[in-house]
Amino acid sequence: MIQPGVRLPLDFSLKVLQANEEKEVKFCDILTRRTVVSVYMRNNTGGCDKQNDSLVGYADKLDRAGYNLVAVSRDSLASHRKYAAKKGITYALASDPADRFARATDSLVEKSMYGRKFIGPARAAYVLDRDGTVLAVIEKVTPAEHAAQIAAVIATLR
Repeated sequence: MIQPGVRLPLDFSLKVLQANEEKEVKFCDILTRRTVVSVYMRNNTGGCDKQNDSLVGYADKLDRAGYNLVAVSRDSLASHRKYAAKKGITYALASDPADRFARATDSLVEKSMYGRKFIGPARAAYVLDRDGTVLAVIEKVTPAEHAAQIAAVIATLR
C-alpha cells in the first residue's frame, strides 16, 4: 500500500456521480482542494453501507474544513445513482470497475468471501493534496467508525 509523501499517478479517467450529475473525468481533476478518497467494494452490502452511512453524517463537516470527499467502488453509475438517493449521499461516488485507483495506490489485496478467493481493492482511505500527493492513509477502515477515523487523521494535518 502506498505511503504518505508519494505523489500518485492519477491521470486516468473514471465515471463520477457528483451533485446528481454523471460525468467522466480524469481523477486528478477531482482534486480541486485536499481530498479524502474512501474505497469500498460494493453498494448495498453490510460493511460498505455502514462505511457510507458514517460518511453521510460527516460530509458537510469535511466540506466546511476545505476537503472534497470521494467514495470509490466497482459499482456502475446507475447503481451509484440509486445508492445515493437511498442513502442521502451528497459527496462524489466514483465508478472504478477496473480498480484503477487501487492500482495507483498499490492496494489490491486477496480477499475471501464464502470460501472463494479473489483480488479486490483494500477497504482504505487516503487524504490527498491537490497535486495527488498522499498526505495520510487509513489502511484499515472500521466501517461504522470511518468518519471518526478521518477526523482524527485530518486533525493531525492542520
